[in-house]
Amino acid sequence: MSQAVRVRFAPSPTGPLHIGGVRTALYNYLFAKKTGGQFILRIEDTDQNRYVEGAEDYIHQTLEWLGIIPDESPWNDKGEVGPYRQSERKEHYAKYAQQLLDDNKAYYAFDTSEELDEMRERLKAARVDTPQYNAITRMQMKNSLTLSEEEVKQKLDAGEPYVIRLKVPRKEEVRLNDKVRGWVMVHSTQIDDKILMKSDGMPTYHLANVVDDHLMGITHVIRGEEWLPSAPLHVLLYQFFGWADTMPEFAHLPLLLKPDGNGKLSKRDAEKHGFPIFPMEWKDPASGEFLAGFKEEGYLPDALLNFLAFLGWNPGNEQELFSLDELIETFTLERIGKAGAKFDIQKANWFNEQYLKNKSNKELAEYLRKDVEANGIEVSQEKLERIVHALKERVTFPTEFWKQGEYFFKKPDSYDEKVVRKKWNADVDKALRLYAGALTNLNHLDAGNAKSTFVSVLEQEGIGMGKVMQSLRVSITGEAGGPDLMEIIEILGKEEITERIQLALDKLKDQISE
Repeated sequence: MSQAVRVRFAPSPTGPLHIGGVRTALYNYLFAKKTGGQFILRIEDTDQNRYVEGAEDYIHQTLEWLGIIPDESPWNDKGEVGPYRQSERKEHYAKYAQQLLDDNKAYYAFDTSEELDEMRERLKAARVDTPQYNAITRMQMKNSLTLSEEEVKQKLDAGEPYVIRLKVPRKEEVRLNDKVRGWVMVHSTQIDDKILMKSDGMPTYHLANVVDDHLMGITHVIRGEEWLPSAPLHVLLYQFFGWADTMPEFAHLPLLLKPDGNGKLSKRDAEKHGFPIFPMEWKDPASGEFLAGFKEEGYLPDALLNFLAFLGWNPGNEQELFSLDELIETFTLERIGKAGAKFDIQKANWFNEQYLKNKSNKELAEYLRKDVEANGIEVSQEKLERIVHALKERVTFPTEFWKQGEYFFKKPDSYDEKVVRKKWNADVDKALRLYAGALTNLNHLDAGNAKSTFVSVLEQEGIGMGKVMQSLRVSITGEAGGPDLMEIIEILGKEEITERIQLALDKLKDQISE
């Protein structure tokens, strides 16, 4: 690869960034870093009617949170090919649109919306499957190909609204070799004369995209499959501008599919299955509606990146857990598949669990500390670390340390009804009273002697451990299940444990079954 790699992620600030867009940004970033290249962020805001206040800041914050940091962007002064917002590059597009007009590769079109509707209705009546403004129909429309030079000049001088359309060749095969899909060939009869410049003087995506990619020296265009139908049109633009030799290589990424694999993933599908589709929470400035985000739901950034990396790409081996540096080292475009990738939220949860488990107890304690302090509880760092160590195998999200471990900080005020109903009997009452008494005689309590003392009490009374163990847990935590009970006992200490057992015995004395 002789030329230095330059890739770009070019989102539009029309709302919150879709999780599929995050994957596109990630793949661009990984490829740039793997090849020693540059990752550029460009804001494509030419459609001012769809611009949403706060959307660009949202994109910025999302990439910062995930650690996908652009080398050049509107947010730093490191690049030399800016501005990096298309709305600030308007003069570039007018110049290149004029070049196409001068070279007879584009033309003015003065058709009104009513005239365009009439054209479509005529084509539908003639049973044309896909009515479009193309090499055939343009000759029946009001444009600089059918009007005289004088008529065109009069309309322009009079300020009559117009657009500039690409003049697609009538009989030509357009080819491109996509890095993911191989050779793609489209006949020009399948390509309509797309609008390049709108009536407001702003370029459409097609013109701005190609011009900016060329001026910014982009070597590889890595984007979603939904842009594949536009690729032949972009190839034509490169050819018409005389840039075919420097045209970037294309890689169109597979779609993200619904969890069942039937169709493209949508916001509605995500809501139906109870998971976010946006990386961070978003408040709609118009409606005030809050849309859930992966960050606020408790997904770790490194876990989310690892999950997204596997939606369409695989390393070619059995390894699943990759740090960002490992992803950079392993990533190649050649290992991106063509088939759509199912969005399996359970797999995302699994990744989150693994990354939580791999964090140090000190790091995990900080998650728990926030909830503990929010509840007005003071606790030592050592105890927090011991609690998260006990719970870390059982949690998926950081907030679950508090939800699952609240009993470490508060005596239970209720007890699992099913266990009490089925297992709380005279043997349990007797065994727990004896066990509480035996604990007070210990000089030091740890998980080991907590268990040996319990076993000893039960053996002396001839009571099987299986008959009492769950009731002991309920008396201490109020719950039927949880982490290792003896570890819980060690963390809480003998005074707290004996108080809890006695409290349960008092509260449940009327529940003793025969």
